[in-house]
Amino acid sequence: MADIIPFKAVRPSADKVALVTTRPYDEYSAAELASWLDFNPFSFLHIVNLAFINQEKIDPIRRYKMVATKYSDFKRDGILIQDEKPAMYLHQIISKKNNFIGILAGTSLQDYQTNVIKKHENTLDYRVENLKDYFNETRFNAEPVLMMYPNCEDLQHWIQQKREQTPLYDFSTTNRERHIVWKIESDEELQFVQNAFKQMPNLYIADGHHRSATSDLLLNENGDRASDNMHHFMSYLICETTIQINEYNRLVHDLNGMQSEDFLAILEKDFTVKKVHEYWKPQKKYSFGMYLDGVFYSLKLKNIPAEDNIINTLDPQILYDTILQPLLNITDLRTDSRISYIPGNKNIMELVNKIDNGDYKVGFILYPSSIDEIKTLADNNLTMPPKSTYIEPKFRNGLIIYEFQ
Repeated sequence: MADIIPFKAVRPSADKVALVTTRPYDEYSAAELASWLDFNPFSFLHIVNLAFINQEKIDPIRRYKMVATKYSDFKRDGILIQDEKPAMYLHQIISKKNNFIGILAGTSLQDYQTNVIKKHENTLDYRVENLKDYFNETRFNAEPVLMMYPNCEDLQHWIQQKREQTPLYDFSTTNRERHIVWKIESDEELQFVQNAFKQMPNLYIADGHHRSATSDLLLNENGDRASDNMHHFMSYLICETTIQINEYNRLVHDLNGMQSEDFLAILEKDFTVKKVHEYWKPQKKYSFGMYLDGVFYSLKLKNIPAEDNIINTLDPQILYDTILQPLLNITDLRTDSRISYIPGNKNIMELVNKIDNGDYKVGFILYPSSIDEIKTLADNNLTMPPKSTYIEPKFRNGLIIYEFQ
């Protein structure tokens, strides 16, 4: 039984919503960031940028206090407003390739602690600690956890009816996305949605494991001082049948001292290796694309692993066990500077160009993991290898903000 709640969101005024909201901070290049900060005084980047500038010169707590001050300024100036009544929000994201719709609500940390909310990724302690300090000082979270729920026909039918009502927001962004938001605020609507989720035995975190773990730590450390909102964390709840799972492709700087011919010969032990036409991507599990010296190859695994160990059947783990670790001597996928990653929603030419330019020697293209793989791992308290999935949708910062007051 999953428990979700409405909350008093902070959000942009209707006339400024397209100017305020931003992509996640780390998706901006330095040039893009400077440009947005220069010409758009309403951008949410003016708030969160203070958490990143001069990182070595300013104490982190001081930076976070600066963020809190700038956030208060946006509220004082009416750029951000707070709803008087708790609500949930139906949010549709439409792009050229995808059409997502989900519900923004508070999800229960008790459900998180009792494994009603399932996880499939490990978290890094230092990231959770840093984010906890950030939340403690700023007292808000502007980026929800992406959460999957099982298909529910009654809920999907209600969503279709809700979409016929007048939206709270309807705006487009410079990256050609359209965002439509409806407020869910009547007692009847809220009760229906909450009851629908109470029938669901589990929810699954798709993206946002660090944010959920941080919320849990924040609650535990505040103890009796914890506000009501600290017992929940903001999530974007989306039906598992509509979520988009992309792979993370790998780029490696060198062949660990080997010549290309020797490397190709060694690969024959575990793979059937064939030259293929340009821009080749695998179409099924246990197959990999490889780009080396201007040539694409298909790598087809010869010996399919037994299915009694789900970890060993994951393509990212297979690539690590057969190539990255034993041949290229990459032991830590999180910290090794010789390996980089490109999400599968990017054009394959980005990988090709980085290798052709000499920045990297070889690239590996993976087949995306499936919903069933993620759920099986989570149900068995197992975790995926680092950088296994790039999951969409991605939420715009500053659209709906959850305060810990």
